[in-house]
Amino acid sequence: MTCVDGAGTGRRRQNEVYRAGVYGHSPRVPVAPRALQARAKQALNARAYAYVAGGAGDEVTQRANRAAFDRWAVVPRVLRDVSARDSSVELFGRALPAPLLLGPVGALELVHRDADLAVARAAASAGVPMVFSNQASVSMEDCAAAMGDAPRWFQLYWSTSDELVESLVGRAEAAGCDAVVVTLDTTMLGWRPRDLDLGHLPFALGKGIAQYTSDPVFRRLVAEKVAAGGPKEPQPRPTPAAVRALVGMAKAWPGSFRENLRSPLPRAAVETFLGIYSRPSITWEDLAWLRSRTRLPILLKGVLHPDDARRALDEGVDGVVVSTHGGRQVDRSISALDALPEIVGAVAGRAPVLLDSGIRSGADVFTAVALGARAVLLGRPFAWGLALAGEEGVRQVVSDVLGEFDLTLGLTGHTAVDQLSPDVLRRVG
Repeated sequence: MTCVDGAGTGRRRQNEVYRAGVYGHSPRVPVAPRALQARAKQALNARAYAYVAGGAGDEVTQRANRAAFDRWAVVPRVLRDVSARDSSVELFGRALPAPLLLGPVGALELVHRDADLAVARAAASAGVPMVFSNQASVSMEDCAAAMGDAPRWFQLYWSTSDELVESLVGRAEAAGCDAVVVTLDTTMLGWRPRDLDLGHLPFALGKGIAQYTSDPVFRRLVAEKVAAGGPKEPQPRPTPAAVRALVGMAKAWPGSFRENLRSPLPRAAVETFLGIYSRPSITWEDLAWLRSRTRLPILLKGVLHPDDARRALDEGVDGVVVSTHGGRQVDRSISALDALPEIVGAVAGRAPVLLDSGIRSGADVFTAVALGARAVLLGRPFAWGLALAGEEGVRQVVSDVLGEFDLTLGLTGHTAVDQLSPDVLRRVG
C-alpha cells in the first residue's frame, strides 16, 4: 500500500476518527488494545470470553508472548523524506497491502452470530488475507464467496482420517486459497484451566465444526457411524444444559432443524469429530504425502526450534509460522518473538518466516518484521472487535493496526518494509 505526501493509512485513519469527533462521535471499538479486550469482556458471556482469552496452564506463555515485545525498543531516525511510504509485501506471488494476515480463530460463533463471514468481509475490504480456520463456524466455501478475489489461506488440523485431510485440502484449492497452513502444535488439546473450570469445549456442543459438517467425507463417516450402531451407553437424566447442547448440535448439522432434533446424525457428528480431529502420531514422514496431494504452498505453524525450521525446508515445506498458538497449548514455552531471530537465522532466506502470538498493534507488527518476520498473523484483537461490532468492529481493528504500522514506519524514518532489520531496534531487557 503506497502513500504519497504522508496521506497514508495512518493519517487517513486519524482524520476519520478526529473528524467524527467534531460531531461528538467516537469509535465504536476502542483503539487501545487493553481497552478493546476489556470492553469485549463486558460484552461476552463467561464461556465465550474464557475460550478466546484463555491460555494453557498458568498462562505464563501467554504473558511471555507480550513481555517479549517490551524487551525491544525502536530507534527512530530523523531528517529523512518519508512523504511517500510503501507498506506492501509479497507472499507466494501475491501482493499484500501490509505484512499482516488475519489468523485462524475457531468457533467465532461464540462471539458474534455472523462469525467468520463478518471477518471474511472485513478482511476483503482491507485486502488483508484471512486464514480460514479448520474450526470455523462457517464453511470455507461461504467465506470465499463473501471475499470475491481477495486473498485467503486455509489452516489444516491433521485428522486421523487421511481421506478427510485430502478432502479439506482439495476444497481449499477449489475455494481459491493461496496456501495451506498446517498447525502442528495442537495434535492434542492443551491444558486450559479457564475452559476446564467451566466444563466448556465448544466443539462438544457442535460449535466450530462447520468445515466438517460441510465436508462430504466427514458426512459419510458420520452416516457410517450411525449405521454401525453399537450398544447404547446409559444416559444421565436430562438437564437444561443438556437440552441446549442437543439444540446446538441440531443447528450445526445441515438440513431441517426440526428433523435434526429427532435424528441421530447431529450427535454422531460431534462424536465423530471428537474422535478424529487431530493426530498425535503425525511425523515428518507424513509431509511427503500431503505435498503429493496439493499444488498449494504449505507452511508449518507452531515451529519454535531452529532445527525444526531447517528440517521443514529440507522436507519441501514452503514456509514456517513461529507460533505458540497464542499461548494456548504449552505453558512455560519460549515466546514466539524470542524464538523468531534464531529461526530466521536457521532459514537463512530460503523461505518466508511468519509469526503469530502476542501481536496487538501496528508497533508490534513493526518489531516482528524488523526481527525478520515476512508477515504476522493477528488473532485475538480482531475477535474482540467482532464481539463488539461485528464486521465493522473487525474492519476498525484492522484499520487501526495498519494505520499504526504505517505511521511507525514513517516516524522512524523508513519508507518501505524491506528497509526494516534488527538494526532499527535495540534490546532493552
